[in-house]
Amino acid sequence: MAMTRIDAWPGLRAENYDRHALHDHDCLWPEKNCYTDVWIELVHTLGCDPMAMFAFTHTADFEGDQWTFFKPVHTELRDLYGIDVQELTVWRPLLEHAQEYLSAGKFICCEVDAFYLPDTVGTDYRNQHSKTTILMARMDVKNRQLGYFHNAGYFELSGDDFTHLFRMTGAPDASYLPPYAEFVRVDRLLRQSPSELAKRSYAMFQRHFKNRPRTNPFSRFGERLIHDREQLRTSSLVRYHAWAFASIRQAGAAFELAAAHLRWLSDGGHPDLIDAAECFDSISAANKTLILKGARAVNSGKPLEAAELLAIMEQAWESGMAHIQKSLTPVPALA
Repeated sequence: MAMTRIDAWPGLRAENYDRHALHDHDCLWPEKNCYTDVWIELVHTLGCDPMAMFAFTHTADFEGDQWTFFKPVHTELRDLYGIDVQELTVWRPLLEHAQEYLSAGKFICCEVDAFYLPDTVGTDYRNQHSKTTILMARMDVKNRQLGYFHNAGYFELSGDDFTHLFRMTGAPDASYLPPYAEFVRVDRLLRQSPSELAKRSYAMFQRHFKNRPRTNPFSRFGERLIHDREQLRTSSLVRYHAWAFASIRQAGAAFELAAAHLRWLSDGGHPDLIDAAECFDSISAANKTLILKGARAVNSGKPLEAAELLAIMEQAWESGMAHIQKSLTPVPALA
């Protein structure tokens, strides 16, 4: 504990970090959601291919007042990459846990306040308090520095941000609820061959496809949008962006990843999936148009006209699922 700089994965530096292509600025959704984003970058940093893990996106559904907050399945991270994720019992100050686990070569995935994350400058940083997930990788307690994965890359914070993030000021608050946290072990890391990785990922995809929504989620989303349209029209942009994050953005980003996963599987020996990938690409693009159109409608006080875009999404979902179903149906043997 007397050491100053702690590197769970030596060599990480924000100034020369090369993010994964899924976070390029030319993506429709450069940031997917905070939890999935850190896993894309961690798996990439470990020298593995994150494209294999996205089978879980194929169960994306409209849940009533939000779309599924899609997340990697921990057992699948272990099967694909040998990565073990366990809940961290935060029974003492988070800083003490971070020092111990990072020094042992383990990462910490944790909910924190984006108010103290400088990579969110222009949105949350020093502007508003909001919950988000980071993955801690490097720490220097003496110099108050933290290296962390968040959203579309790897970043560093220091000084007062470090002090406040770890609640190092003031007396202990008995009413403070410790954050949810996980520790990540990579001492049994697997770097599978591309063919083995594709084989395992395809099997996961088949299992997840069986748990796809039973009815068209975009039909249900459209019905809810009609119900909420007047409330959205009179809401503030702040409330709209909160609603859009939970709904439109999650749907758009989920189907962007689902399309990318299908193209990856197509390249890995399942070319029949490419038609479904194109359907899901159109869903992602329609949601991108919808989120911008919705912001303009709220800003102008006009009703959001979304029928045409929702019809595109409904049809694309039906077509995409039909293409997948057809590709998974065994061809009968000739007599």
